[in-house]
Amino acid sequence: MLPDGVRLIHIRHGLTDWNMEGRLQGQLDIPINATGQGQADENGRKLKARLDAEGIDPASLAYVSSPLFRPRETMARVRRGLGFTADWDAPDWPTDDRLKEVSFGDWSGFTYDELRRDGSEALVRARKREKWSFRPPGGESYADLAARVGEWLEGITRDTVAVSHGGVHRVLFGHLCGTPWHETPNVPVPQDKVFIFTNDTVESF
Repeated sequence: MLPDGVRLIHIRHGLTDWNMEGRLQGQLDIPINATGQGQADENGRKLKARLDAEGIDPASLAYVSSPLFRPRETMARVRRGLGFTADWDAPDWPTDDRLKEVSFGDWSGFTYDELRRDGSEALVRARKREKWSFRPPGGESYADLAARVGEWLEGITRDTVAVSHGGVHRVLFGHLCGTPWHETPNVPVPQDKVFIFTNDTVESF
């Protein structure tokens, strides 16, 4: 899916209060918290050290993020670590709707416990059995997410830094590393690491 020799540097947005509560964020615009800000700052420093070690000018890379606030702030903090002046409220890098998190539709903003108490126990069990193909009411499946992320990947032509979401990161493993699709929804996605994808390989630091 990537041209030969091209690398995709992917970072998940920093931690949010809703992540800590187990609340389904999806495409709602939830900000990162103080811990998430620290993770983003540190990821910027780590990426700068890696690029310096390889003799790569950060200005030579392409940059893109999901348009939601939490990846925009994360990207701004990463770019500050790379030496750019960056503002998450007025980003000077492109955003792409195809990098938004998977939509939870009517479930957005709820925890699974709340959904169970509201009478959705059977649907919650169904999603846990088959996350890949299950669509929450009014939402998307991981298969839907993988389709739009795959379309986005087709446009990558040079080394790119992308900041988006856990769901996006998971389907990248399917597209680029050959992880079986039904396993991708359960791939762990730490928020304090930088991932470098090529075709068939991934490393993190």
